[in-house]
Amino acid sequence: MLNAVMDALQGFGVSTTHYLQTNYQDAQGLFLWVSWAADLRNTFFIFFPLWFHLRASVGIKLIWVAVIGDWLNLVFKWILFGERPYWWVHETAHYANTIPPHIEQYPMTCETGPGSPSGHAMGAAGVYYTLVTSILTIVATKKKHGSKKSTSKQWYLKVCLWTLFWGVQVCVCLSRVFIAAHFPHQVVAGVITGMIVAEAFNRTQWIYSASMKKYFYITLFLTSFAVGFYLLLKAVGVDLLWTLEKAQRWCVTPEWVHLDTTPFASLLRNMGTLFGLGLGLHSPLYTETKKSGSTPLKVGCIISSLFLLHLFDSFKPPTHTAALFYLLSFCKSATVPLVTVSIIPYCVNGALGQHSKKGE
Repeated sequence: MLNAVMDALQGFGVSTTHYLQTNYQDAQGLFLWVSWAADLRNTFFIFFPLWFHLRASVGIKLIWVAVIGDWLNLVFKWILFGERPYWWVHETAHYANTIPPHIEQYPMTCETGPGSPSGHAMGAAGVYYTLVTSILTIVATKKKHGSKKSTSKQWYLKVCLWTLFWGVQVCVCLSRVFIAAHFPHQVVAGVITGMIVAEAFNRTQWIYSASMKKYFYITLFLTSFAVGFYLLLKAVGVDLLWTLEKAQRWCVTPEWVHLDTTPFASLLRNMGTLFGLGLGLHSPLYTETKKSGSTPLKVGCIISSLFLLHLFDSFKPPTHTAALFYLLSFCKSATVPLVTVSIIPYCVNGALGQHSKKGE
């Protein structure tokens, strides 16, 4: 019974993908760009450095929401065993008596992990929900009490931000269905789960004062849990990497199957980011510069961070050895928040200090 329901649901999803690809082919570039923009990499390399230097608490919360959300996404995928449209359409018996719809593949189609829930949809929902609620909270604390004009502006801002939020979610969901990476029910599940994770962290305060020891133990626990879960299921005959073989078999272009989309690449990338944030926040360099909140320092840090991280992102770990790739991915991910939080502010603060002394 359950298999019949899932087949019907996934058959509807393939038909939706076929419809979008047939009727909205001209929007292919937009859909591909949206899928690229929704990747969590852009949260770490763009949103985090921007918001951390504007308001540190928002930047810290963004990292926690993105990392914990993506970790939960990995666990959910291992439990739910979700198919992906681009391989399911070739293997299912759902089309035994009919010709299956033809669906195109794109460079971002051939992800190697299970499909449910959608990581892109979950990440985008969590990150943008965090941004919207944080902005509204900041505005609410600054508004003048009893001012009807201020209350009216706040209401318009709320409407605009939530409209933008849902517009982004619709675009992300459509893009993932369009490129045949996900079924519609998977992206909807991702949006709902991402919002729940973000709301949970809106109610969590200890992350802003977490010690380095806590960062270390949480990173160790999350990594150990995921690896232990994988080994436990493997010991009882369940292969959690079953999707990798399907991706390699059904992807029309072998080069589109990337090692950085595998579950363990995602795990180590996120754990590296969380550990790097802890290192940065407890660095003596950050302690020395966090008291200085001048506008020139913030602007200098934002520009320097975005520029240097863009250059750093161009470094791609070699993929010929999986273990080396995973190790370098962890180190690269840890470097991003460490540099953003401590090294760049220290250097910019020093440069501004030297400049002011020369001007005296």
